Amino acid sequence: MPPIEVSTAIAAPPAEVWAHVADVTSHVEWMTDAEAIRLTSGQRSGVGTTFECDTRIGPLRLTDLMEVTEWEEGAAMGVAHSGLVTGSGRFTLRPEAGGTRFTWAEELRFPWWMGGAAGAVVGRRVLERVWRGNLRALKAAVEQRPG
Repeated sequence: MPPIEVSTAIAAPPAEVWAHVADVTSHVEWMTDAEAIRLTSGQRSGVGTTFECDTRIGPLRLTDLMEVTEWEEGAAMGVAHSGLVTGSGRFTLRPEAGGTRFTWAEELRFPWWMGGAAGAVVGRRVLERVWRGNLRALKAAVEQRPG
């Protein structure tokens, strides 16, 4: 599947945006497709943090197994996906005039029973739409924070 990338401008400095996304368990607050996140490691942040994410998109439900593979405080978080859907994802935060450019990029591989490469074409469109909505929710949450 070709990479999926969505991005938004958030009217807050990168440190404020990072404070909102650094706790992976809080992602359920702005990701509509993430129903629950359970840490499976002894740590809550940084490279090596592992967690399970119960994911739901329409009728499809699965538990995504993830590990944080990159952690650049205030700038980037990368994850590896294992389980039924595999691949990698990355959040990047870049300062820009008036705030932060937040970008979410993913490279995912679907199993054969989800259509494999053919299912990825449809999956890409669906995921882009869902993740754009997630970024609107993140933007609203960060920009509405007091302070």
